[in-house]
Amino acid sequence: MKKEQVVNCQFSVWYPIFKKHTIKSLILPLPQNVIDYLQDDGTLVVSGSDHNPQNHNSSVDAEEDVQWSDEETTTVTAPEFPEFKSKVLEAINALGGRVFPKLNWSSPRDANWIALNSTLECRSLSDIFLLFKSSDFITHDLTQPYLQCSDQDSPDPVINYELVLRKWSDLIPGGEFRCFVKENKLIAISQRDYTQFYQHVLKQEQQICQAIQDFFSLHVQYRFLDEDFVFDVYRDSQGRVWLIDLNPFGEVTDSLLFSWDELTSGGAVGQQQEGPAFRCTTSEVTVQPSPCLSYRIPRDFVDLSTGEDAYKLIDFLKLTKSQQEESEDEDEEPQSDTIPL
Repeated sequence: MKKEQVVNCQFSVWYPIFKKHTIKSLILPLPQNVIDYLQDDGTLVVSGSDHNPQNHNSSVDAEEDVQWSDEETTTVTAPEFPEFKSKVLEAINALGGRVFPKLNWSSPRDANWIALNSTLECRSLSDIFLLFKSSDFITHDLTQPYLQCSDQDSPDPVINYELVLRKWSDLIPGGEFRCFVKENKLIAISQRDYTQFYQHVLKQEQQICQAIQDFFSLHVQYRFLDEDFVFDVYRDSQGRVWLIDLNPFGEVTDSLLFSWDELTSGGAVGQQQEGPAFRCTTSEVTVQPSPCLSYRIPRDFVDLSTGEDAYKLIDFLKLTKSQQEESEDEDEEPQSDTIPL
C-alpha cells in the first residue's frame, strides 16, 4: 500500500466517480480551527450546540458558594464556530435532518457507544463533535493517515481535511459486504459484520455473489484510480447493490474473514474457483463480540476480565485487599465482599 493509494481512497476523490451508485452526500472543507479543536487532547468539551449556552454568571455564583480548593478554578469552555456551524446545519437539513458523519476516510464507528442513541446518526454539529472527539479512528485520519504505507521515505501528500455528511439510511448489518480487488479482479468477498450469524446470507450465498460481481463489472471495474483496492457494498431487500465506501488494499483496512497473507499471496484466494472467494459466519457457534467493544472501556480492564495479563490481575487484587484493610481499620462494620471497579 502506497501513499498515493491512500490519497485516492479519500471520499471526495471517489464520490464524484460513483455518485449514481451510492448514498447522497455533501462535503464541507474543515477549517483549521475546527481541526485544532478535534485534535485537542484536553477535557472533552463539546462545541456546536444548537441550544443557547447557560448563563455564565449564575454558574460562577454557584461556584463561589462552594470552596473546591485553595487554587483558582478555571472554567473550560468549548470554542464556537458560528460560520462553520451554519454550513453544517444547512447541509444536514438538505439531507433530510439526519446524517452519517465521517472524515476523508474514516467514520467514528468506534465511538457510537457515547451517543445517546448508540448510533452514528447526527442531527447537529454537537452530535458530530461528540463522536469525532471520542473516536480513535478519526484521530488516526487526522494524525497518521500514511502510517502503514510502504513508501515512508517519500514526502507525505498534502491533505485537505473535509467533513463528509451522508444522508442517514437504516442499513441492516446483514446486508453489508467487503470486497477485495487485486489487479482489477474481484478476488474475495467477506460478510462485513462477521461477528454475527445471518441465516439469509448463508442461504443466499450464490445470489449475493452474483449480484456483487455484476455490480462490480458494470459500475466499478476499471473506473477507480487504482487497480488494487477494497470496496464495501450494501445489498438491499430487493437485491439491488449500493456502493458504501472504498478503502486502500492494505493492512490499514480490516480484512475481516480473510487474512492479508491470503489476499496478497494469491495462493488461497482467487485460484480455487472462477469467481471470488466468499466467506460468511456459518453458524451461531462462531459468533464473536464486536471488535469495537474494546474502545468502550480501558484496555486494562479488558485484560483483567479475560485473564490475559496475570501481573495486572495480581496488582489489582493487592490493591483491592489493601483498600479493604484500610476500610476495616476506619470502620468496624462488616464490609461488602464485592470487588469495586
